[in-house]
Amino acid sequence: MTDRLAPTDHPIHELLRARWSPRSFTGAPITAAQAASLFEAARWAASSNNEQPWHFFAARRDADPEGFARLLGLLTPNNQGWARNAALLACCVARLHFAATGKPNGTALYDCGAASAQLCLEATALGLAAHQMRGFDLDRARVELRIPEGHDPVAMIAIGHLGPPEALPEALAAREVAPRVRKPQAEIVHAAEWPA
Repeated sequence: MTDRLAPTDHPIHELLRARWSPRSFTGAPITAAQAASLFEAARWAASSNNEQPWHFFAARRDADPEGFARLLGLLTPNNQGWARNAALLACCVARLHFAATGKPNGTALYDCGAASAQLCLEATALGLAAHQMRGFDLDRARVELRIPEGHDPVAMIAIGHLGPPEALPEALAAREVAPRVRKPQAEIVHAAEWPA
């Protein structure tokens, strides 16, 4: 994955430069220990009041083919086309209220994003690839995963061993090798008020 290092304007840790969101996976399995490390990284993410509002539904394709098929079936057809070769699929779900008070947790989605980001960085550290996506049927996820009231599905994550771009349809293969770009800091970092 080193040929996909982010072309940063300022120095950052190599792990952060190496993280990206590919769609090509080899289909090779990951181990139970690797999967456990991914979710351990997510477990230790920061959260408001240490609420840890995240839940993950997860299935390894080799160890739980039925669960993997259930999660895969929730994805849009386009995402199913490439995610079927991932080793593991996960669905991150947010608990929307504080456990102790029942009051709305305004940072629940933010905290779930932090946990998912740490999971993806751990995947990169393990030599794996991860791709987060919103392209799935949220209503079906609520029903098929029996997600209780007060919880919302947030994102799906495909994790596995990086595959070659040419294994994808032409349009997706082109995106796999396209230059990595981001907005410059001047567009996203502001002083203590919104720019005029």
